Amino acid sequence: MGARRIRREQRQFDMAKSRRINGVVKVAERERRLRRMLELIRGGKYPYTPAVLSFLSAQIDKPGRLLTQAQIDQFVQKAQAELDAKDKAQAAAGG
Repeated sequence: MGARRIRREQRQFDMAKSRRINGVVKVAERERRLRRMLELIRGGKYPYTPAVLSFLSAQIDKPGRLLTQAQIDQFVQKAQAELDAKDKAQAAAGG
């Protein structure tokens, strides 16, 4: 009688396991994407390609058409500082 409940519980267990496994991969991919986008931003100038503008829009939480070069420069400095701090912490930890 409880076949639906059993299937639901199995599905919940599988989804939780998947989130744990995929979460680690996604964190690493977000960092790789941030590094890649920062390189593209430093290498170019406004107006950027749609992919870069979309990334900046999501990061700065402002529509791409309203972004200014000053806001982009400020974001790049902040993001680079965070990446440098993370790299330094990993180096200190021996990783």
